[in-house]
Amino acid sequence: MTITPTSPGSPAESGGLPTLGAGHTPGRTATRAESRNLLSSTTYDLLVIGGGILGTAVAWTAAQSGLKVAMVDAGDFAGATSSASSKLVHGGLRYLQTGAVKLVAENHKERRALATDVAPHLVNPLNFFVPVYKGGPHSAPVLGAGVFLYSALSMFRDGMGRVTTPAHAREQVPALRTEGLRSVAVYGDHQMNDSRVAVMTVRAAVESGAVVLNHAEVTGLRFTRGRVSGAEVRDRMSGEEFGVDARLVLNATGPWVDHLRKMEDAGAAPSIRLSKGAHVVVKRKAPWKAALTIPIDKYRVSFAIPWEDHVLLGTTDEEFTGDPAEVRPTDADVDQILGEAGHAVLGEHLDKDLITYRFAGLRVLPGGPGDTASAKRETVVTEGKGGMLSVAGGKWTTYRHIGRTVLAKLAQVPGAGLAEDMAPIPRSVPLPGVGSPNAVAHRLLVDRAPGTRMDPAVAAHLARHYGTFSFDIARLVAERPELGRPIHEDGPDIWAQVAFAAEQEWAYTVDDVLRRRTTVTVRGLDTEEVRAEVDAFLRGREG
Repeated sequence: MTITPTSPGSPAESGGLPTLGAGHTPGRTATRAESRNLLSSTTYDLLVIGGGILGTAVAWTAAQSGLKVAMVDAGDFAGATSSASSKLVHGGLRYLQTGAVKLVAENHKERRALATDVAPHLVNPLNFFVPVYKGGPHSAPVLGAGVFLYSALSMFRDGMGRVTTPAHAREQVPALRTEGLRSVAVYGDHQMNDSRVAVMTVRAAVESGAVVLNHAEVTGLRFTRGRVSGAEVRDRMSGEEFGVDARLVLNATGPWVDHLRKMEDAGAAPSIRLSKGAHVVVKRKAPWKAALTIPIDKYRVSFAIPWEDHVLLGTTDEEFTGDPAEVRPTDADVDQILGEAGHAVLGEHLDKDLITYRFAGLRVLPGGPGDTASAKRETVVTEGKGGMLSVAGGKWTTYRHIGRTVLAKLAQVPGAGLAEDMAPIPRSVPLPGVGSPNAVAHRLLVDRAPGTRMDPAVAAHLARHYGTFSFDIARLVAERPELGRPIHEDGPDIWAQVAFAAEQEWAYTVDDVLRRRTTVTVRGLDTEEVRAEVDAFLRGREG
């Protein structure tokens, strides 16, 4: 099947006139040319370089405060580490072993805010079982006390952490290995699709006034009287070069943070080290109603998590010293992940033939001695010789808090003068598209034109990934019925999502669409034919 792009003169070519859903004001999505013009013709209060967890959080927060904000990324938004996470929004059960009770309580607070106020359409509750095997690193009483404290720190809003029976756990996870299983601890956390949260955060920043451009590489920094005052940028899509001026520049490039610091100061010493975390996605052979937290040793755990109708396994934790752009899961990584999952998952559910996708990302850790597994997971902000601030570290659960913390540091930079221009930031601003997934899915099914219908699986899928923007996707299908066809017959993603991604979500490459705007790649459905059809669609839109 060939899907043609939107016809000339449509919102796709004009830049887009999106209907932003209930509670949102329709706004125009700028074309790349318009974005380049805006970026090169304005002096911004803040230029954020890097559109991952940290960059998007700071850009959104700063724009909410009333600052003029620009954000560029050499690749796609959340195109590297930030879309290679374990997809968890969690308090961090294992942090209790190091006595980090306050940290866990703070994580829980942010987790609950995301799940109830900020992104209930994107963040979903999930129970986790911790199996206790004969000869394992933890006893049932210790784990029972741990999950009880864990749930107490969240004020029991996800139920009470407790110890349950192997039989009950097996009902929820039929793939659970019961040989030698003594008991099972259970607690509540949340999960999300990190790529979808990222693109919604970028949209929130733009709705607050930020100007953004992905696939825009910083090739050099601008200086005024020895201070960093902007950046030279090359549009990787068109090859055009332009500059961006700003009162303050934030380096939020993740694994590339030291590369940009050397543009500021060639003698800058390394400030970070990298840890590779690999994951594997497998087809599920039985229902998974809960996740497994699998103790590997006294400190490390591995996860087996139901995700996008599959099971996500991982992760690894080992030092990485190569080119961040070349990070890949190796065969050894896959063997390790499957082997560690095998501590608690029956072997028939871990066959390599079941693998649909494998990926790896890099944790950015503070420089220092010791192995990466024991290194602190903290956010570090430093100021360079030319006044550029660099931020590294962080996690999805606390990304809003990190955005506020970094913005507070930016306001204190001498000579930048940002503090007097900043307005108070609301405590909890919902991400665009907020709405009950169940209610959205119901409306998608009942509010249909006569003689038309939507597959319930597609409606549920759209509601969980787009919230009220699902109605905009449904309108695309009503206008052009061919967009209601599946991208691949074995998955719930439809062609209207490709059109929406290209028109409203800054998707310019096949991977932007298939890996980060939809779930086609993680399901192992990005065949050569599918990739060619999506590529033709995107190229046709350019023309």
